[in-house]
Amino acid sequence: MRLAVRAPCRAIIGVRLRPGPGPNFLMTMNPSRSDTPPAAAPVVEVSGLCRSVTADGGPLLHILEDVSFSIAPGEAVAIVGASGSGKSTLLGLLAGLDSPSSGTVKIRGQDLFALDEDGRAALRGTCLGFVFQSFQLLPALTALENVMLPLELAGRSDARREAEAWLGRVGLAGRLAHYPRQLSGGEQQRVAVARAFAPRPALVLADEPTGNLDVATGEAVIELMFSLNAESGTTLVLVTHDHALAARCGRTLRLASGRLVEA
Repeated sequence: MRLAVRAPCRAIIGVRLRPGPGPNFLMTMNPSRSDTPPAAAPVVEVSGLCRSVTADGGPLLHILEDVSFSIAPGEAVAIVGASGSGKSTLLGLLAGLDSPSSGTVKIRGQDLFALDEDGRAALRGTCLGFVFQSFQLLPALTALENVMLPLELAGRSDARREAEAWLGRVGLAGRLAHYPRQLSGGEQQRVAVARAFAPRPALVLADEPTGNLDVATGEAVIELMFSLNAESGTTLVLVTHDHALAARCGRTLRLASGRLVEA
């Protein structure tokens, strides 16, 4: 299956030229600079993030207020809080699926909301993977085709081979031709995990990934997700009500009434 889509934005590398007589040369390394390697730039930077809405002409409702944090490459971070605390709204903003009232979200240094919708979609396609509570598999596609989809959109010529390999890694080598309706909930979530990690994104966002699974199946899916995350060196951010799951992450962001109370 090949999809005819517009190619994602390609990075353009700019170089600074040395002024002076004669031919220009690329700027050389400053010999006085310390040999100590710089700290890795954050994958996620959130600053002063606010989201407010009004309903039916009523008072302004503040869903998120002045939320700021950063996440380093390779971190696993849980976002926790009571229902209505703003967890899912925050995750949607990190994905660029909603717009803030104020504040910024940067993914790998790129301000999401300085981009138009096409630009945000391109960034999602190259940098982000998603795992949803309700799986969000396309019902008309097989397990193999669901995992191939983001690879095809990225223009990968090896999409089929790579998707087959990832489905094998999640224990579904014998389910390639099965449609979502033919798979159990745990199997569907395994397909979703394979789809999220297959393009090797910098950041995977997971929204209550075990919410629709029984305890044993949920634990198996989480073991799989953390294993793949460690192998891939991906940064993982997950929203959960499960405190045991949150404790497995290296850091917890706790929201209360739209404010960050623990980071």
